[in-house]
Amino acid sequence: MTGFTAILTETLPAGLLLLMAQDLGVSQALAGQTVTAYAVGSLVAAIPLTLWTQGWRRKPTLLCAIGGFLIFNTLTALSPYYELTLLARFLAGMAAGLGWGIVSGYARRMVVPRLQGRALAIAMAGTPLALSFGLPAGAWLGELVSWRTAFLSMSALTLGLIVWVVCLVPDFPGQASHQRLSIAEVFRRPGVRTVLVTLLGWITAHNILYTYVAPFAALSDLDGQLGSLLLGFGLAALAGIWVTGMLVDRALRSLVLGGLVLFAGVALMLALFSSNAAVTIVAVLAWGLSFGGAATQLQTALADAAGDGVDLANAMLTTAWNSAIAAGGIAGGLLLEHLGARSLAWTVFLMASFTLALAHGARRHGFKPGRRAAFSPDILAKEH
Repeated sequence: MTGFTAILTETLPAGLLLLMAQDLGVSQALAGQTVTAYAVGSLVAAIPLTLWTQGWRRKPTLLCAIGGFLIFNTLTALSPYYELTLLARFLAGMAAGLGWGIVSGYARRMVVPRLQGRALAIAMAGTPLALSFGLPAGAWLGELVSWRTAFLSMSALTLGLIVWVVCLVPDFPGQASHQRLSIAEVFRRPGVRTVLVTLLGWITAHNILYTYVAPFAALSDLDGQLGSLLLGFGLAALAGIWVTGMLVDRALRSLVLGGLVLFAGVALMLALFSSNAAVTIVAVLAWGLSFGGAATQLQTALADAAGDGVDLANAMLTTAWNSAIAAGGIAGGLLLEHLGARSLAWTVFLMASFTLALAHGARRHGFKPGRRAAFSPDILAKEH
């Protein structure tokens, strides 16, 4: 549910882009920068806040992050000014930076080592659920009432989440001072940098298209069915994370390469047939399938490479992920303004192809073949 809240807070403007632009008196490209502001907040806060809170107990740390969503989504809903909205989105992104920095390690500590990949897949189910149900519901609510009501609804859900965490979620201690690692130590571990660069390419390409899916859908006259299109994307993403949960502990490399092949193929379809509604619908469903398990796949690969530095590795992942969101928002906005919506898919195809080649070459470190349990440093240490 924390992942659901973070992803829906991040992506909600994509479904409300036109409404927000009209209400705040800005262009759609500028309204899209509310996604960028959130991403920038996450990327600047993830590593410092994760380092600062390493010694804190996990439950109070999680509650701090969720409380940030409550406060800053409410401020976004009430803000009458574009500049204040950007600030609220930036601060909400900082809360997300802290949340994503700890959630992977939190989930992995709840289970025995051989089930860590599956546990992370379950914890990450909030991502496709937000995309499949939350975002279309938010877009529908925005059209029915107002975009501000959609953000206030997010605040109400977050308040319920706080109560749930207080009552039911188990707590774990933070790291003792002698156990804490530096960012440099974790960053130098084999495979960590490879996974991070792969993530940058994949997620930047995804967000170039996803942030501006509304104007791209207009090319095939599907802008009036945007809610249904996003629902289809999200349901396909849910299927993708189910497949990932089933296979991640024994076929991680195949999942990553297969997802990137499908994503590149989708981008090529959209580039060649952007005015064809049927092709666009099929491509969006395939896109959701390819993207659904991406977060789990990348986090699992990174956690395996980082070993006992998993929290700091995930802070780096959050920084890289949100750098990619910001880069995608900015690059997509520039492409939309200067070259038109058709240029988005061609750019994504080129980036996805490059990222696929990079991941394919990372056979020794990063994305290894075979069962992941055989390579996980923390599992090897426990067995030893």
